[in-house]
Amino acid sequence: MKQTTYAFIDSQNLNLGTGNDLYRNNKLIYKGWKLDYQKFFIFLKDKYRISRAILFIGYIKENENLYKKLKSFGYEIIFKPTVTDKNGKTKGNVDAELILHSAAKLIDKYNKAIIVSGDGDFYCLYEYLEEKNKLESIIIPNRKSASSLLKKFEKYKLLIETKKLKLKFRQKNKGRSA
Repeated sequence: MKQTTYAFIDSQNLNLGTGNDLYRNNKLIYKGWKLDYQKFFIFLKDKYRISRAILFIGYIKENENLYKKLKSFGYEIIFKPTVTDKNGKTKGNVDAELILHSAAKLIDKYNKAIIVSGDGDFYCLYEYLEEKNKLESIIIPNRKSASSLLKKFEKYKLLIETKKLKLKFRQKNKGRSA
């Protein structure tokens, strides 16, 4: 039987985890960089032979062009409705959708799962997938923002920051990044 591997991607964790600078006590501890989403998709295909890369993202109408570009790279997108808080910040936490799809809706369709997030909120999902022998890898944007809850799953972890040279968006690839 052919092995089928799906990647479940927490888009906000991936985007903020690679792209944002992190400070501790006013000292820069991680310098953010721009991830090339097309290169990342190819990386997932080459390294893990994924059948599907499912990106969970909060829907914002003004981002339609971004969504089209991501789909053109090969990502499937599952949208979460968003709300705007009193400060004007848009919120669209996708954790529940990612867990629902990976642990219930699609669990019988794949042999191995890759979860892209450094978020400790997925601890129960990692345990469940490990019990089912379906956890292939946990891809974490950077070690500085990875939850300490993930220590138990050390053997599954891969840090995207270690692939920065390969996955970084370069301006000469104009129009290729999302």
